[in-house]
Amino acid sequence: MSMQAASAIRIVAASKSFNRRAKALDGVGAAIRSGECVGLLGASGSGKSTLLRSICGLERLDGANSHVEIFGQTLQRGGRLSPDIRALRRQTGIIFQQFNLVGRMNVLSNVLTGLLPAMPLWRSLSARFTPAEQLQALRALDSVGLADYAFQRASTLSGGQQQRAAVARALLQGARILLADEPVSSLDPESARRVMDLLHHLNRSQGLTLVVSLHNVAMARRYCDRIIALRGGALVFDGSPLELDDARLRHLYGASSEELLMDHHPLEAPAQQVSPLQALAA
Repeated sequence: MSMQAASAIRIVAASKSFNRRAKALDGVGAAIRSGECVGLLGASGSGKSTLLRSICGLERLDGANSHVEIFGQTLQRGGRLSPDIRALRRQTGIIFQQFNLVGRMNVLSNVLTGLLPAMPLWRSLSARFTPAEQLQALRALDSVGLADYAFQRASTLSGGQQQRAAVARALLQGARILLADEPVSSLDPESARRVMDLLHHLNRSQGLTLVVSLHNVAMARRYCDRIIALRGGALVFDGSPLELDDARLRHLYGASSEELLMDHHPLEAPAQQVSPLQALAA
């Protein structure tokens, strides 16, 4: 099987400029295999968020040769989105640092919004969901350890719980790819560990392709099969976490490496014998 055929995500010459002085992305290319867990590493302003948004079509690349494919289908090419962009977006769930939940709505209603893009306009405007859809949303909440919180206002959840609800929303939409943009940077260490344990569990148990943007190399080394590192919009490393030691990181990033080496979220050694879902229920 060719690399192209096996790729969940294929990025070719990804370029994006927001002004004339600097490029947010500068010819980035990578192929991510189905079921792979990839850490997207880089200091602030390196282009991580722009690349993730480009992969799901929220950002249009402006390079003439820029090309993004999802499971072998063109999502965008040369700044033009595919006519099938809505169907392709449903296969790609993106999780943001800010959670993007409506605080006054209950958790179940927030998760059900993951179905809106696939619904006819008249149903999406009325936000009416069938009993089968509500059961599906409850199952998604159960998979992230939040079934008991389904009818609680989202604003009453902790930051880690809100992020897990955002993961459930992405799962409900049928995503086969999860893009997580700095999902734990605003969380306390224990909540960060639980969210990363959950994402890693979904990657392993359901075969979801996971691309998670991080600015902490220790976390990337622990959870990811592979690290793609950006600096100034350009790809500067693509390989095993074991290959990216502290010395190489300092060589690539100079003074900015301290931001990546700073241990914002101290992590204990992985406990493989404990189910992540059991840990989430605690």
